[in-house]
Amino acid sequence: MITAGAFAPPPVANAAEELRGAVVLITGTSRRGQAGEVVASTFAKVGSTLVLVDHDLNTARERASDLAGEATIHPFGCDLSDPVAVGELAENVSKLAPGGVSAMVHMAGGYVEGGPVAATEPSTWDKLISSNLTTAFVATRAFLPLVRRARGAMVYFASTTALPGAGVAKMAAYTAAKGGVVTLMRAVAAEEKSHGVRANALAPLAIRTAENLASMGSEHQYVERETIAAWVLWLSTRASAINGQVIRLG
Repeated sequence: MITAGAFAPPPVANAAEELRGAVVLITGTSRRGQAGEVVASTFAKVGSTLVLVDHDLNTARERASDLAGEATIHPFGCDLSDPVAVGELAENVSKLAPGGVSAMVHMAGGYVEGGPVAATEPSTWDKLISSNLTTAFVATRAFLPLVRRARGAMVYFASTTALPGAGVAKMAAYTAAKGGVVTLMRAVAAEEKSHGVRANALAPLAIRTAENLASMGSEHQYVERETIAAWVLWLSTRASAINGQVIRLG
């Protein structure tokens, strides 16, 4: 594990050269004011061709509209927990990216207010496992052939709650899901190294998003969206030798 506090990574001097024109797929592009908005914008600014995937097609189109003129954007709506739907999406992306996908950034997920294990409804457990872990597995399985083709990178999103020593009371479902994402990432890093694919995960504290500010207030300790985006960009460049690592932010 790498502990990075809330600092940005070393600058990637050749990021624009490496990623200009490269196809980058980002899941969970999210609403305005959320982290996915800044991550997508950061890749657009270095000239990447973006495939933006959200459960809600209108949300993906909204991100594409925001970035119009900055880069080539392909928005898609897809239930990332549905293997059939994601398989069809992968076929469509393959047509757009004959050279493969240089980075898959899996930001899809979610959090709901938890409670003690004894009071947690099975539906809540299933929802958090599905939105955070199942989507990561299904997307990974579908898009790995395209990432292999480009000898690219996989970037996952875990949480500080999934790290050793973290407090997990009243967050068992969410923490189990994010811990599963870490395990998935490490397996991909080990299994796909021979194919030239790297996999890493970011584990941030709460991110300064519009949603978190509304629910937790401005006095909470946050990781900035721009810091998240800088780390995602750095982990997506072929210049980096980092593989199989969890980077703690905050």
